Amino acid sequence: MGTKEIEGAVVLEIVLVLLAGVAIWIFVSRGRDSSPPPRQTRQQRHPITKPIPFDAGTAKPQPSHPVLSGSAYVVDGDTIVIRKTQIRLFGVDAPEMNHPYGKKAKWALVALCKGQTIRAEITAKDDHGRTVAKCFLQDGRDLSAEMVKQGLAIDWPKFSGGKYRSLEVEGVRKKLWLADARQKGRMHVWEKYEAKQAMRNQGK
Repeated sequence: MGTKEIEGAVVLEIVLVLLAGVAIWIFVSRGRDSSPPPRQTRQQRHPITKPIPFDAGTAKPQPSHPVLSGSAYVVDGDTIVIRKTQIRLFGVDAPEMNHPYGKKAKWALVALCKGQTIRAEITAKDDHGRTVAKCFLQDGRDLSAEMVKQGLAIDWPKFSGGKYRSLEVEGVRKKLWLADARQKGRMHVWEKYEAKQAMRNQGK
């Protein structure tokens, strides 16, 4: 076989290999899904998130008034301080510190609040600019109710609507007669008592 014949055979072989490669490529390409992907609709691109349904079983009411919580410093039988805010207990009246049972009422409230985180649900401000709040111990007990039960505070229906009246111990209004007089607007009774106290102090 001459040189030209050899060269021709080599070229033919190369051409056949190339043709075979092209045929394989065409065959493989046809086996694939060459159709373009379907266009997404606007809803598919931006799916609408369904709102979570309301569950009345696990829902909790939102507080209608601001809430303060913390340890309490006791001022007297119906006044505490939480986070530098002076708070008067809602709906009750305890004796003043210089009145009969005033110190006893204070120490009873100290015993209730000791070591407790008090929750105060603010309801209003009184005529003296003090914050009025419904105050609760950690176990849910109402401080106002607890003081009335101990006979060291009385219900003040003008502000409580009579909420604590049924908790008053027998004879408590005679015992805390100055607090009772204040509720009835008889401030001259207070003035008379304070005048006597002042005279006693001067005589000492």
